[in-house]
Amino acid sequence: MASWFQRLKTGLARSTTRLVDSIGAALGRKRVDAATLDDIEEALIGADLGPSVAARLVAKLKARKWEGDVEVDTVKQALADDIAAILAPVAKPFTLTPAAKPHVTVVVGVNGSGKTTTIGKLAERLARERYKVVIAAGDTFRAAAVAQLEIWAQRAGVECIKGADGSDPAALAYQALERAQTIGADSLLIDTAGRLHNKAGLMAELQKLIRVIRKRDSAAPHRILLVLDATTGQNAIQQVEIFKALVDIDGLILTKLDGSARGGVLVAIAEKFSLPVVAIGVGETAEDLAAFDPQQFADALLGLPPRA
Repeated sequence: MASWFQRLKTGLARSTTRLVDSIGAALGRKRVDAATLDDIEEALIGADLGPSVAARLVAKLKARKWEGDVEVDTVKQALADDIAAILAPVAKPFTLTPAAKPHVTVVVGVNGSGKTTTIGKLAERLARERYKVVIAAGDTFRAAAVAQLEIWAQRAGVECIKGADGSDPAALAYQALERAQTIGADSLLIDTAGRLHNKAGLMAELQKLIRVIRKRDSAAPHRILLVLDATTGQNAIQQVEIFKALVDIDGLILTKLDGSARGGVLVAIAEKFSLPVVAIGVGETAEDLAAFDPQQFADALLGLPPRA
């Protein structure tokens, strides 16, 4: 099986090609002059890192005071290090709080973001680490999401709590927490709806869910994670803003990096919101979701080899 870095690099290939080709063209003169820096800034914006990040990175390049001919890999290495420095403060892997039993995680995100699949992957990983896990199929209006979670639960050997079609998500979450406490589960992962066409209704639903589970455990939920689809590019920033207004998001997971040429948006999100990035995904299997490593991500994005 390929290493995680190899899978990450393969997953980011479309983003990398777009960015590296543009940087290579900018450095055709072999000089890091004003014109080259302008072209690199455009390349960074084109790769969805956003104008603010692009300007910050180019300012750092300019401050290095390059002299003579410069190789493309030298500039790529400098950019990777500067991107990793921006990302380092937000890299915080998903872990369970030992004192919280079960550790309750509510997972939010728009429909189609990969939210349900991400819950399945987290459940499989936790089960593999010998944790007892319960999943709550809280998106009760989407039969496909419930069926998908049941498949993941069977595969991971964990329990999946579901209700009737269209049943109250908050009541289901309460039932799932009650069950998780009864069996001594370490983790409860709660799926939720993501219908942004009715933000007022979604806010009321999410706030009710949190209010109801707190009747059973005043400290819950211990994490509220937002799942974002990398293929949406800069629209992912708008999704963060929307969900931050709905509930207290305290972690992000970026999925579908393997299907996007817009992987650079993760840097823009990190710089703008400073929210913890707990994991990233580059494929369909549980092994394709891993803790976020800033240097690995930056190196893969710039098409650099793994570090020793």
